[in-house]
This record gives sequence, C-alpha cells and structure tokens, in this order.
Amino acid sequence: MTPTLVRQHPSHADPAPRVDLSARARDWSEIQERMLVPLYEAVYDRLEVGPATRLLGLRCGSGLALLMAASRGAAITGADSASPERLALARERLLPDPSPGGRHGTHARTAAKLVDGPPAEAADADGADAETATYTLVTAFEPIGGLAGDSEGLGELLAGALPLAARGAAVVLAGWGPPERCATSSVLRVAAKLADPLRGARSWRPARRDDLEEVAGRAGLKPDGSGRVACPFGYADLDSAVRGLLSTGLFDAAITATDAKQVDKELTEALHPHRRPDGTVWMPNVFRYLIARVP
Repeated sequence: MTPTLVRQHPSHADPAPRVDLSARARDWSEIQERMLVPLYEAVYDRLEVGPATRLLGLRCGSGLALLMAASRGAAITGADSASPERLALARERLLPDPSPGGRHGTHARTAAKLVDGPPAEAADADGADAETATYTLVTAFEPIGGLAGDSEGLGELLAGALPLAARGAAVVLAGWGPPERCATSSVLRVAAKLADPLRGARSWRPARRDDLEEVAGRAGLKPDGSGRVACPFGYADLDSAVRGLLSTGLFDAAITATDAKQVDKELTEALHPHRRPDGTVWMPNVFRYLIARVP
C-alpha cells in the first residue's frame, strides 16, 4: 500500500512519520505483542480473571490481551482510537465474520466487543448507558515510561473509562521497569538521540520509579498492590528485531527528525551486542504493573 501520514497518538502535537500502517500493525501483532504475554498472565492470575470478570481494555491494539482474558471466560470489551489498523487485526481475532461462509473469530462465542473510539463509547457497545455499564476490571497494558508525555495521555483515557467501572473495580496500569533492569533501554536511546526535541518531538525517555503511582493518584484511584514481571524481548534475527521495535511507535519521532533508513541503520547497530551466536536477538527486560481500585 502507499505510505500515508498518520499520527500514532493523535492527542499529541508531534509530527508523524510516513509509514505503512498496515505492515506496522501486522509486525506488532506477529512479532512484538507476544513479548508482553508474561505481564498479561501475571495480572490475570493475580486478579483471578474468569467468567465473573467484565473487562474493558484501553488501547487494546490487536487484541492479544483480550483474547487471553476471553480464553478464561471473561466478557471483554476493547477500545482503541490510536490505531485502526491494530483494531482491525483484533476484529479478525475476536469477532465472527457474519457473511455466508465467513470465518469465525477464535472466541466468537464470548461476549467480545470492540470500539474504534474513546473509552466512553464502550458504554454504547455494551448496550447500556454510562451509569449501568459497570466493568469489574479496566486494563491499560500499553506500557508508559517510554515516551515523554505518555502518562498524560493515559490520564485522559482513564478519565473517560472510570465512569464505566464499578465501585471497587480493579484498574491495572503497566509501565517499563527501571532502565538498569531493561536491556532494551540501551537500544531505545537511539530514539532519543535521533529525535529533534526542538520540534517538540515525543521521544523515548527512561522510566521513572513512580510513573504508575502518579497516574493513579491524579485519576483518584487507590493503589492496591503492584508487581514486576520479566518480559524478555526475543527475536529470530536482526530484521525481526528491527521490525518489532519499530512497530511500537517509540521511534516515530526519530524517523520524523531524520529518515527511516538512518533509524534502521542505527537501530541495527544498537542491537548487535544483543545478538546471539545463532543469529537470534535476546534482551532481558522487567516491566511493572500497578493495581488500583475505583473508590
């Protein structure tokens, strides 16, 4: 397809690079998204997600976390206005094709709903108004602490989602762990080096210890536990590693400030220390999650 201008996070003012969005979404779904599976599993185990769970996933992307919750019997709703291309892949995973002879979603029998829009529209998707669509679990699994200003964007999402959550409902926030515990941090510094801060680019920045707690506090949530999960990034080869990391959007500002070829070159060089003798790429990482409660 012809590359088009797109904004990865439309609520911010940074210029967007020209990218093939369908290819990027596919790279996210097929290469990168699975790296966070240990995080999803740890949270679902701790909260005993099951048939009694009504889950609202914010920035649900291509829907892997929703799929895992559905496999446990949860009723799932996903909302994402940042990437229609990822959401289209979530539909393929979760929703049946109503046309004659069409495919059936992997978990079409579950109460799966997807919203291409802000969280408030999830009430309409659930066939209820904002006062009665009470979710028992709200997740924001897209890790913050990777882009300057990403915590503010998460706060906006929570403001729209919390009126739909039941009193006492769990809200899960996720973030990058300490830079010294994340091997990928050394690679992500390429994004910060190449971005142009004078143009207001939202480039990578190291995670701070209290990122998640600050977001929860501003949203009026009550912290109720936290944890750290090992989420190593493993790739079959350098090409897969580059494609997977670019699919996160963390290098968009660098691409805008320079060009895609320059970013590819420097990203590949930064990955070489993490390449194993068999050609695979391996980077141990730790991610954090915070569980908070709706008062």
